[in-house]
Amino acid sequence: MNPGFRFKQFFVRHDRCAMKVGTDGVLLGAWAPTNPLTPNPLTRILDIGTGSGLIALMLAQRCPDAQIAAIDIDPDAVAQARENFAASPWSDRLHVAQSSLQEWQMGNGKCGNDKWYDLIVSNPPYFTASLKNPDAARCTARHNDTLPFSVLIAESAKRLASDGTLALIVPAEAEAELQSLAEAHSLHCTHRCYVHPKPGRPAKRVLLAWQHAVASATHGGLTTHLTLEDDHGARSLDYQQLTKDFYL
Repeated sequence: MNPGFRFKQFFVRHDRCAMKVGTDGVLLGAWAPTNPLTPNPLTRILDIGTGSGLIALMLAQRCPDAQIAAIDIDPDAVAQARENFAASPWSDRLHVAQSSLQEWQMGNGKCGNDKWYDLIVSNPPYFTASLKNPDAARCTARHNDTLPFSVLIAESAKRLASDGTLALIVPAEAEAELQSLAEAHSLHCTHRCYVHPKPGRPAKRVLLAWQHAVASATHGGLTTHLTLEDDHGARSLDYQQLTKDFYL
């Protein structure tokens, strides 16, 4: 088994993680909005369910002024993320802790940094009724029993700065539920990107970004589409452009 994945500026080991480095994580790490409405750079980021630490590492590369807190409930994932963070060029800005989102205390030592976060990201577990994997860790990473969408949105909304952003990647069919939950917590969609596997195919994933309604500048949200592969099965030009700072 391949123990990890090499990117341009860092290496991610994932041999002890339930969920391996995959396209969903790369998409969110490269796409998550990092240009705040205020002139100040992002300084506080939270990665929920960090796994190997992939998304946190990508954001550390993109946001040179940010302290990044990464949390996960799986002790093996936390140990692996800690190892990956220590081996990266940004070890002094990346902090990982074993914690659920519900129990996570803002301002919790190095990981908390402050009361509010400028950016919260998550590639959350999303299976609800499908047959569960016999591997307990993989089951937890894939099924949202421990982190339902309702809890993810509610707890994230409480931890966002007034002009902060919450960014997720989820199956396209989950968008309506998440939009409804976000609106109930006064979160307004600013960006959405539908991810299509090939030209002419329906979207399988959607990238979503919200801000508190009072801070949102784009009514209804900016909608874009991204196709991962061209007709020949190669990475599309748009996907290459999005990930050019990461993929070798």
